[in-house]
Amino acid sequence: MPYGDLSKQIVQRFSTKEDLDRHNCTIEEREEYEPHISSGFVIYAGVDYEKILAQAEKEADIILWDGGNNDTSFYESNLKIVVVDPHRVGNELTYHPGETNLRNADVFVINKIDTAKKEDVAQLRKNLSATNPKAIVIDAASPVTVENSAQIKGKRVLVIEDGPTLTHGGMTYGAGTVAAKKFGAAEIIDPRPFVTGKIAETFEIYPKIGKLLPAMGYGDEQIKDLETVINNTNCDLVIIGTPINLGALLKIDKPSVRVTYELEETSSPNLNDLIKKFLKERQ
Repeated sequence: MPYGDLSKQIVQRFSTKEDLDRHNCTIEEREEYEPHISSGFVIYAGVDYEKILAQAEKEADIILWDGGNNDTSFYESNLKIVVVDPHRVGNELTYHPGETNLRNADVFVINKIDTAKKEDVAQLRKNLSATNPKAIVIDAASPVTVENSAQIKGKRVLVIEDGPTLTHGGMTYGAGTVAAKKFGAAEIIDPRPFVTGKIAETFEIYPKIGKLLPAMGYGDEQIKDLETVINNTNCDLVIIGTPINLGALLKIDKPSVRVTYELEETSSPNLNDLIKKFLKERQ
């Protein structure tokens, strides 16, 4: 999902973090691309998906479309895997294109089972079964980890969460909040008295964000405003709950820790088994 001068973003290829700088990526784009780059994968993006596909096919045996549930696939796919979130149970039936993806799925991954309410997980299973009973369901957790987690205990913390999660995603917490509670933070500090500029506009548009700070960065001015808010907030520690290390982009003048999380499948068959079977059938 490129932002900026779309005429220069017809086809984008990312294989190194330097490519993110070369394409002048926003924080949101970096959150989407950087974890894949760190895992050794090549990422294609842009606005002309016919040209993107033609170029990707020159170097890839398998192409994975990732629409983040903001799109249905622009390509005709052979295996449709849909991640469903029990923290937002019901959205899968009422949001577009979420419901479309729900009905077309071959495989469901129910994620975050470790932090969701049991009754919400149960309701989600009922919704999946009623809507698409033929799809395979895989259970998974997303346990959070923090390097030097002992730093959090007893501290007054500023929690920075993924921007889209808190804004149009409609969530009131994320991985940073989970980590703050898990590792014993004394208090989550409200950044709203310190917001300025473009960040203040975000809170006006999305008043339900509350006392968390969304990692907004759709341009140099907004990124600078984000840095200013962080440094002006009166806290002991900054908890960064975004998919990328904001400390590499911003000059944060106080101690910080980064929250990470990985998919942990808890049922059988798992996704790896299903993909191996899928590939074997198509050799």
